[in-house]
Amino acid sequence: MPQMMPINWIISLMFFIIIFLIFNIMNYYTYSIFLFMSKKNKKFNNYNQMKTWKW
Repeated sequence: MPQMMPINWIISLMFFIIIFLIFNIMNYYTYSIFLFMSKKNKKFNNYNQMKTWKW
């Protein structure tokens, strides 16, 4: 139905934005915890030079 098209667009847009934000927040927190651990603990000294993820 043409009357329902804007509502479907808004719902799909919110869905993809929420998934994108969840993915980015998860990566931010894992990266921050990894950097925090590498700075605080002595056994992670060999990871101190690594500032970006090497996939």
